[in-house]
Amino acid sequence: MAKVSLARLLVTQLQEMGVERIYGVVGDSLNPVVDAVRTTDGIEWVHVRNEEAAAFAAGAEARITGKLAVCAGSCGPGNTHLIQGLYDAHRDGAPVLALASHIPSDKIGTGFFQETHPEKLFQECSAFCEMINSGEHGTKMLHIAAQTALAERGVSVLVLPGDVADQEVDGAFTRTLTTRFGAVAPHPDAVSELATLVDRAQKVTLFCGAGVAGARSEVLELAELVKAPIGHAFGGKEFIQYDNPFDVGMSGLLGYGAAYEATHECDLLILLGTDFPYSEFLPEDGPKVVQVDADASRLGRRIPLDLGIHGDVALTLRALMPMVKAKKNRKFLNSMLRKHEKALTGVVAAYTKNVGRMKPIHPEYVASVLDELADDDAVFTVDTGMCNVWGARYISPNGKRRIFGSWHHGTMANALPQAIGAAASQPGRQVISMSGDGGLGMLMGELLTVKLHQLDTKIVVFNNSSLGMVKLEMLVEGLPDHETDHEKVDFAAIAKGAGIESVRITDPKKLKKELAAALKKKGPVLIDVVTDPLALSMPPKITAHQIRGFAMSSTKVVLGGGVGKMVDMARSNVRNIPR
Repeated sequence: MAKVSLARLLVTQLQEMGVERIYGVVGDSLNPVVDAVRTTDGIEWVHVRNEEAAAFAAGAEARITGKLAVCAGSCGPGNTHLIQGLYDAHRDGAPVLALASHIPSDKIGTGFFQETHPEKLFQECSAFCEMINSGEHGTKMLHIAAQTALAERGVSVLVLPGDVADQEVDGAFTRTLTTRFGAVAPHPDAVSELATLVDRAQKVTLFCGAGVAGARSEVLELAELVKAPIGHAFGGKEFIQYDNPFDVGMSGLLGYGAAYEATHECDLLILLGTDFPYSEFLPEDGPKVVQVDADASRLGRRIPLDLGIHGDVALTLRALMPMVKAKKNRKFLNSMLRKHEKALTGVVAAYTKNVGRMKPIHPEYVASVLDELADDDAVFTVDTGMCNVWGARYISPNGKRRIFGSWHHGTMANALPQAIGAAASQPGRQVISMSGDGGLGMLMGELLTVKLHQLDTKIVVFNNSSLGMVKLEMLVEGLPDHETDHEKVDFAAIAKGAGIESVRITDPKKLKKELAAALKKKGPVLIDVVTDPLALSMPPKITAHQIRGFAMSSTKVVLGGGVGKMVDMARSNVRNIPR
């Protein structure tokens, strides 16, 4: 049988697994892999400027396609750069394989140039992390790593010494991945117990996370059956918020509407597919709490439960509904819908009145116009910080759009590299990066990546010359903000210098026209919008201590925040309440 290098076999196998690209920076210990990509049809090397961006890009591709995505880093500093993006991918359930090349195998443990121990370094941000010890060993390890990443919905890391990558192996070796996975059926006794709790409850609230993907119709059917308001975390927004007659908004630091009240004033709270980390926004006492999740390790780790159910959300609700008696009393649901509509209407005026004439431009206005102009199936990536708030409150889901952020790792600078992965894997689809000036500044070199590969992404920079979220964190603690503001930067000029078409928008009267024109252009465009640094937003429920902090720190900060098109849906839901 013909012999090939392990590197060539790995690349060939990845291509046969459906991998179309590897994100990374070339480097000496990676040379065998890069050369194998060069000579293998159907797979390409996407050269980035920092391996951190490679991991973010792979994570975004994996999330949007559901398929295995791959990134790579050379030995030492090359692969240690990967760790930020790998933490993000692993915590958000993205199937990513990272190839971490290593120093020559006979030098390991000698303090050799660029020596690290990647098999230890990546343990915490992966479901699988092992070093390949020989060519023959590597033929088996690739399959295990790829299968684990897909099955566990997380990161696998293969540590590959450069000399091992050059070893010859049997070129005919092949293994087939299993990519179709079953759903977890709940225990019948647990479903019966939940049915009893639902029937006994007078006021039921459903709170949804990303785990309701694929269970939208079942959640809405249950809400109608038991007359329950539906709140959501940011992770569940794109799956459950749109066209939802039971919607009462989002809870948490980015929240809005009546979700907080609905989760606290009910007597039965059902958490569906959510690992919502902010336990301070969940009820400490009062309602009984049930949690349904396909990952049993998440049950009860945020707040104590009266019942935990290990099961797929859709399967659980299908089993539950025939056992539950329909409720007729809509009093609680109607009251929450009215509170939700009132909460949204009460704050929206502050962000719409004369907004077309106010300078600097209100970031809420930018986000709302962007939402109006973007394609129905656009992909949005949002930076951590205030962009998260504007994305959460203004980008309207519709079942076709996608929105990514660093939901669980909360790292800066994620939006642009995630847009790289989305644009590379979704040619022809509109990809919009909602970048903060702080985030863009951190990984600004990736503008060169966008230019090099002519990625059709629109980079909207919310340029307020400030680290807005950090400023907010200081203010709520009663501290004067310090070192959160920086010198003004013309990002449009920087993009132009990198060869990327750009526009700088400072006049709110011209915002819609100039933004529309930029979004229609082919290829990469950077849209630098100068926004108001004092436009800060508060969660729907704050403590007296936090209020005192604001009073001590600033009288210019606007509490609350607009919510764009969601106010229209809230008003419609109230109008549709049976009389």
